[in-house]
Amino acid sequence: MRIIRYLNENLDPVLASLTDEGLIYSLPQKDFLELAKQAKDRNTSILHLVESVISVLQPISQSIEELSLLVPIEAAEVWAAGVTYEKSKDARNFESTDRINGSATFYDKVYDAKRPEIFLKSTAARTVGPNDKVFLRSDSKWQIPEPELGLVISSGGEILGYTIGNDMSCRDIEGENPLYLPQAKIWRNSCSIGPAILLAEAVKDPYQFEITCRIYRNEELVVEGSANTRQLKRKFEELVSYLLRDNQIFNGTVLLTGTCIVPPNDFTLADGDQIEIEISNIGVLKNPVQMAKTVVPNL
Repeated sequence: MRIIRYLNENLDPVLASLTDEGLIYSLPQKDFLELAKQAKDRNTSILHLVESVISVLQPISQSIEELSLLVPIEAAEVWAAGVTYEKSKDARNFESTDRINGSATFYDKVYDAKRPEIFLKSTAARTVGPNDKVFLRSDSKWQIPEPELGLVISSGGEILGYTIGNDMSCRDIEGENPLYLPQAKIWRNSCSIGPAILLAEAVKDPYQFEITCRIYRNEELVVEGSANTRQLKRKFEELVSYLLRDNQIFNGTVLLTGTCIVPPNDFTLADGDQIEIEISNIGVLKNPVQMAKTVVPNL
């Protein structure tokens, strides 16, 4: 069972359930957080609550392809974990200047350390949804998408569901200096999530998700890669536990769990590209790419 949000004919946001058969039922709750709260108040699971609600409803006539989809949850914050896959470690090492002499870098240390790398990736105002444009940073010459499984968590750290995340990244800025990480990760429209939230109760094994990323240029496939969450070095509960340490987490926070799909080192995104990230049983997150206009503040 998946949860989506879409705009109806009156341009009002609607919460809905999407069954494994592709049937869509509009739900009475205003958003995912209200749905989760009602389930908790009734001492039941979100899945059971949704199943009871839709048992007396008729599905809408449109298919998911016909809907104007929104972000499945307006997460106050999106956090991300880095260097959780070996391939990600290798990519970070290639970006860093220490690769010149072949010595180990801090990315090797992070990969093997007890404490994971966790950083703030985005806020609700910076996060876009399915088919929305993701922006390229104007002062970077080496940018890529980072396809990741996202955990939707409660303020207490319970994993409520799974979604798809695109952690847009500037490899040249991060590689120049690790202290530039916030600038390499956070700018306007630098994060997308969607198209759905797969409820946690509907997942038997979260370490069997197949992740595929495709990048199209002029309608031609130029990059394609696949990975599986079984390749993760760290468990999801471990990442969540570190995020919660001495930290205030809001209900509906999204934690991206890292990437194992890295385009070739000579590739960078260009204006007009199309990014597709597919995760089994969740769906496909599509975003066109656009060069951001430089904004110079008045001083």
